[in-house]
Amino acid sequence: MGYDQSKPVHASPEDGWHGVVAPGSRFVPEAGRYHLYIGYFCPFAHRANIVRVLKGLDSAIDISIVKAYPKGDAGWSFPGANGPDDTYEGSTPDKLFGSKYLHEVYFRADKDYKGRYSVPCLWDTKEGTIVNNESIEMLRWMQTGFNEILPEGSPERNLTLYPQHLRAKIDEVTGWITRDLNSGVYKAGFAHDQAAYEKGVIPVFAAWNQLEKLIHKNGGPYVLGKEITELDILAYATAIRFDVVYVQHFKCNLGTIRGNYPIIHEWLKNLYWNVKGFRETTNFKHIKENYTKSHHDINPYAITPLGPYPDIEAGVNLNYRSIKPGVVAHPAVFEHQKSLPDA
Repeated sequence: MGYDQSKPVHASPEDGWHGVVAPGSRFVPEAGRYHLYIGYFCPFAHRANIVRVLKGLDSAIDISIVKAYPKGDAGWSFPGANGPDDTYEGSTPDKLFGSKYLHEVYFRADKDYKGRYSVPCLWDTKEGTIVNNESIEMLRWMQTGFNEILPEGSPERNLTLYPQHLRAKIDEVTGWITRDLNSGVYKAGFAHDQAAYEKGVIPVFAAWNQLEKLIHKNGGPYVLGKEITELDILAYATAIRFDVVYVQHFKCNLGTIRGNYPIIHEWLKNLYWNVKGFRETTNFKHIKENYTKSHHDINPYAITPLGPYPDIEAGVNLNYRSIKPGVVAHPAVFEHQKSLPDA
């Protein structure tokens, strides 16, 4: 499946964790053995949680959910970290250890750890350590790593998001989606000067322009046509946050999905309303309040905008070929789009 099991699980206190759940590996697939720490706000944790639900692993891998805010110097916290009145709808206690903060879980795996206390984080209850905290790695191996504990012949067991005949295209598109879209919104949003902001925001809309063309060309309902792939998950995690947060909070306001990209809009609504794993793992309250109440340099008064309303619109038109693709026609966007592989 394209992941490297020879890579050290955790090479040093500065390193993350890169373990792989697979038959015959150090971390073998077992129901109830692994526990996933997530934040509903985080697009990277969202990737892993979508795969967990798509693969029917809801009961096999339980989750603990950190609060959306505040982050603070201690990192992400669980309800009750600041007393019995410290609650937050949709978050959970640390179901394994009763930790106040996520960093406590990390220090259980490595008391000298010096990296980020990030989500997603997959914990192994048998070995008492972290398996993996890299979402792009988990996105890949979670598709097959637990197959032997799933019912023979079930749709969940048979599901792969990285089918052999589409791998070359998936790899090609993943390159610019992760660089220009998934990371691009952050480059624009956290820019400290005009030049850095423009350098970040232009590729975001070049990527949206290109994705609009790609979905239209392939006819939907998914990015590459009739089969759902990793690309749908990678793009969804950014798309579902775009109009509700990134447009205003990260100043990615050259356009909106609902106003400028009719194909992406229908693709997004279809995933949310009609495809198992997407709506169940999306929490707009956590998403909106995390960004607007955690980034005090961007939003010092921590005011969360009411709009757009609704968070996502209803009604889906799956006849993508009948819809004229949209575009953000900014000259610099077009120029960057020329550098991307053909849709």
